[in-house]
Amino acid sequence: MQSAPTSLIKEELLYYVWRLKRFDLQDLQTSSGQTIQILDAGLRNNDAGPDFSLARIKLGDDTWVGHVEMHVRASDWIRHRHQDDPAFENVVLHVVYECDKQICLPNGEPLACLALQNRIEPSLVKSYKELMEVEAWIPCANNRRVTSDIALQAWYERVLVTRLEEKTAYIRDVFEHTREDWEETFYRILARNFGFKVNADAFEALAISTPRKLLIKHKDNLKQIEALLFGQAGLIPDQPQDDYTRGLQQEYGFLRKKYTLAPLESHRWKFMRMRPANFPTIRLAQFGVLIFKTAHLFSKMLAAKSTKELRQMFNSEVSWYWKDHYRFDQTSPKKSKKLGTSSIDLILINTIIPLLFFYGKFQQQGVFSDRALTFLQELKPERNRVITKFRALSFPVSSAFDSQALLQLKKQFCDPKQCLSCTIGHDILKAEN
Repeated sequence: MQSAPTSLIKEELLYYVWRLKRFDLQDLQTSSGQTIQILDAGLRNNDAGPDFSLARIKLGDDTWVGHVEMHVRASDWIRHRHQDDPAFENVVLHVVYECDKQICLPNGEPLACLALQNRIEPSLVKSYKELMEVEAWIPCANNRRVTSDIALQAWYERVLVTRLEEKTAYIRDVFEHTREDWEETFYRILARNFGFKVNADAFEALAISTPRKLLIKHKDNLKQIEALLFGQAGLIPDQPQDDYTRGLQQEYGFLRKKYTLAPLESHRWKFMRMRPANFPTIRLAQFGVLIFKTAHLFSKMLAAKSTKELRQMFNSEVSWYWKDHYRFDQTSPKKSKKLGTSSIDLILINTIIPLLFFYGKFQQQGVFSDRALTFLQELKPERNRVITKFRALSFPVSSAFDSQALLQLKKQFCDPKQCLSCTIGHDILKAEN
């Protein structure tokens, strides 16, 4: 078989052909002439260490179980300094494209080497090269239809679970910092999401400096809740111009002294280039009335059986002052300041559903993890530039389940061009070869 130039080969392609055995398997031999039989290619390792683990390889008459390391050239072993890394001591087979150097293990024994240079179809290499070099928004933009919608939906679910697991890493961190307090954990991550990216860090800092347990002591007094939130946020003016603001200042002064509180610096809050409805003052007013209305938010979330019930948790009007104010001491036409449907859905997608998923996994109660996925299927897909472009390429997008999967697909596979780990990329190479 004619071989493709070594310069065209990437390690990702070697992982792909090894995992799926997309190379000539006849009469496999090591570079020293020893026969090879691949009993199990092993499991792909995406962390530090050898590329595949738990592989079962028969070398001559002996069967070995261990790691497989892959390189374009055998000499890359030295270039990557694997000879100094104990993690590579149990490698049983070195799979390379070009065996340009004999490699030895730390104990001095030669490492068995399988060269694939004359075993991979040049047409496969050509198709891979074209996929990597295509100038399009995503590499498969011109080949989307090679994968059926049914297969794509199955891929969506796998990618979506990865996205939820990534989000739960942050939730787990908060959970540990709150000493495994579910209500406090929910309070903190909910506060962060009330910041809607621009003020997320400030909201999270506020939640840490103003624990839920402190607010719950005043759960029957909205004025005191607002005094604590606005005061701790550092947003109450030094020289109030109206009775409401003066009242908050006095109330906060008393509570600050009582609880020895330290407010945030007001400059942490961003107002510039924002719609007034998204001002942090309005988000704080909405957050305050939510705490006032529902003391045990986490328990209520667990009890919800539909997204309709979840939305009702956030269907609250702000207090009277904020109906005709966007900022302190500045009146505006009176207007409802309830959270909009799209804002509520973003909170469900970014807070409620990941937390529910994490709770189910942590407690080993699959009903909650499954419910999280069901809730995503009930919600409309987000409307943003990325999803619009996926729609234009005929990717099915009927719910937030789909849109969240596509956002993860773009980040994890399309942008870094990890096409060989993607169902669509795999189908493209299979169709062309």
